[in-house]
Formats: sequence, structure tokens, C-alpha cells
Amino acid sequence: MSSKSKQKSFEPFRTIIIAGALALMFRSLLFEPFNIPSGSMIPTLKVGDYLFVSKFSYGYSRYSFPFAAIPISGRVLSSDPERGDVVVFKQPRNESVAFIKRIVGLPGDEIAVKRGILHINDVPVIRQHDDIGTATDGFSVMKYDDYIETFPEGTTHRIREMTDSGVLDNTRTFTVPDGHYFMMGDNRDNSNDSRTSSVGLVPFENFIGKAQFLFFSHNGTARLWEIWKWPFAIRYSRIGDGIH
Repeated sequence: MSSKSKQKSFEPFRTIIIAGALALMFRSLLFEPFNIPSGSMIPTLKVGDYLFVSKFSYGYSRYSFPFAAIPISGRVLSSDPERGDVVVFKQPRNESVAFIKRIVGLPGDEIAVKRGILHINDVPVIRQHDDIGTATDGFSVMKYDDYIETFPEGTTHRIREMTDSGVLDNTRTFTVPDGHYFMMGDNRDNSNDSRTSSVGLVPFENFIGKAQFLFFSHNGTARLWEIWKWPFAIRYSRIGDGIH
């Protein structure tokens, strides 16, 4: 076989290798896709949402790369997260699992929840009633209230409360140490987050990246093989939405 023939036969494999390397670089250094598997961030994010996470927003740690393949200590090219950012991170007590929550507590803060109201440094965070409705878990129908919550810096976002007297609505005061963040879901009564011992305070090193925008969303009514249902299952109005 001539050298030209060998080159031609290898060309498809070369193309695949280059494409794979570029995709890996894109995923590791720029954006990583993430899907929402639970309702802990309702009403901001819904089950069936697919979003891009920017890897460069906070710099890079070993969790920025697939399988933590590059053993970086701490973070490189880092920039500080801000209160209110929605972040994907590795669960501190089970690093095989990635969570998505909102930053509510920065290093040095004291965080508590009292009768459903978030307190930062002993000051209650302002919330204004926005909506009321019902939701079902498949067994019962429950009333909920949505609020607009305003952080001390002036940023706003929506949260959902089923009650102000639930298990997670009255906590002890947590002091956030250096290099850690206090994370909470926007669905305040249905979120496993820094208020629980199974998650706790999250080290900055565990951050994968900042949630930026939705690139796809579906309501779960169409199975993969039910192609004829796909057009009716896609939530077109959510595609392209920024996350804040």
C-alpha cells in the first residue's frame, strides 16, 4: 500500500481524534452541559432543563476536568464567586455526585434560617410575595408560595416555600469558614443543601462552574422513542434563558 493510500485510510480516524480532543477541551476549559434531575431549584430551574456551566468563571480545580484527571491543588486562575450565583459543584461528602444550588453565604458570614426567613449576619433577607399555587407529588396536592428574595447586594431571585415551619425552616447559626460557601436550593422546603449534615459547607475547590443559560428543556411527557410527542414536550420558551 502506498503512503498516500495509508494517509487516506487513516484520515477518518485522525478527524475523529481531533474532534474528540476539541470536544474534551471545550468541556474542560469552557462550557460543560448539565441537566436538572430534581426539583430543588424550582422555580428558577425545572426538572428536564439542560444548561451550560461556564468552567472559566471561577478558574479551574481538579473537578473542572473529567474524572478529576488533572491533580490540581486548590484553584488556578481563580476569581471570587458572588452571592446569588447558581453553581454546579461536587458534593463534599460524595464526590461522585454533582449538585446545583445558589450561593447564599460567603466566607466569614453567619447564616441561619428562622421561621422560613433567611438571615445573613443576623439580618433577615427581604422577601416579597410573588405568586401562589398548587403542586402535586403524585400522592397529594400541596399549596406553595413564591417570593422574590433580595440579597444585601441588591440582586434578586425567586424562591418557593411550602411552609415556614418545616424541618429546614429553623436552623442553627452556621459560620462560613474561609474557602467555603453556604449553598441553598430555591425550593427551600425540598432541597438537600448546606443546611443538612449530608451536604454541609462547600469548599471552593469543589466548584465545577457557574450555571449560565438553558440550551434545552422538556416537560418529561415524551419518552426517547416517542418521536411524534417530542414537539409537544419541548418547553420552547425556556430555551436560551439566562440563569440568575
